[in-house]
Amino acid sequence: MRTGVWLVGARGSVATTSIVGALALRAGLAGPTGCVTELAELRGPALPSFADLVFGGHDVVATPLVKRAEALADAGVLPGRLVAALADELATVERELRPAPAGGSQADRATATIRDLDDFRRRHELDRVVVVNVSATEPVARPHPAHADPATLRAALAGPEEVLPVSSLYAYAAVTAGCPYVDFTPSTGLRLPALRALADERGLPYAGHDGKTGETLVKSVLAPMFAMRHLAVRSWSGVNLLGGGDGATLADPAANAAKVESKQRVLGETLGYQPQGGTRIDYVESLGDFKTAWDLVTFAGFLGTGMRLEFTWHGCDSALAAPLVLDLARLTAAAHAAGHRGPLAELAFFFKDPLAAPTHALAEQWTRLCEFTRRLHAGGSDDQPG
Repeated sequence: MRTGVWLVGARGSVATTSIVGALALRAGLAGPTGCVTELAELRGPALPSFADLVFGGHDVVATPLVKRAEALADAGVLPGRLVAALADELATVERELRPAPAGGSQADRATATIRDLDDFRRRHELDRVVVVNVSATEPVARPHPAHADPATLRAALAGPEEVLPVSSLYAYAAVTAGCPYVDFTPSTGLRLPALRALADERGLPYAGHDGKTGETLVKSVLAPMFAMRHLAVRSWSGVNLLGGGDGATLADPAANAAKVESKQRVLGETLGYQPQGGTRIDYVESLGDFKTAWDLVTFAGFLGTGMRLEFTWHGCDSALAAPLVLDLARLTAAAHAAGHRGPLAELAFFFKDPLAAPTHALAEQWTRLCEFTRRLHAGGSDDQPG
């Protein structure tokens, strides 16, 4: 099943690491550590192989992909030997990267994006193309009348006003081109009613939002523990220190607020109440592509006895995210092939703020993901949302 993976933000750290990782796996130069779909519980014939994945994408920067990979190797994110060994393969992917459409109306930019997607699919004789957004976090979109239904949206896009945030414009183009869409960021993407309706009209599956790679991953394990043991969480406060491009983007207060909102939701929805405290995200340039999170949890046990828990998470954002991007592309392609449409709630395991998910508890999400994947491998299809 030849599958295109079109990355929005294709020269960014996460995208570059994803591409290098897939090429290394294809060449047998690295193992699949971190790739959930390579676990025995999920591996099977419904998923496209790494050899079946063909990469392309858009970006606003023009730095050659091999140079981005070399910079990540210098920063300790990628093994330098892999970048050197895969230079020719990276040059091949480089030829599939396009500048982000600019100028004209949003309708013009959407048309240019659709043209790139159609050309990519046709030239490589792909069965399908999955569009994955791994670009910078956007501020929360302001409501607009055009967000309500597809017909109003189409008319508004032709005007001079910027109706959609960039992530949603890409989602619109992806759906119009018949491509499933995955949002690995907390940006608006397909969350607008008009875009969800358009995806439903086209019978397409989609997934998101905001990949769960660090502090929130730990929260999704610990919060159910407190709930199941009937312990009262009094406060939960976290400090996140990020470097790299993501950290620089989140220095903007509006983008920072969108990210914090995504990270906080797991507690209220898992515990059934919102404890005191919050999450703070600070940009620390010297951390590069690495991030550190420190959390303090205070809670009460039997007879009100006060206790506390602290944890520190230090990780490499791109190395944590990239295998999940590959997992999501493979799973979404398989879901599309099986006839699934609407929000893929079964992929909640991968997201901080998952669409249509009945739970934020990681263990329950894992069970649902395994059941979903077993159905895919058994040839199961679904013409109902999710």
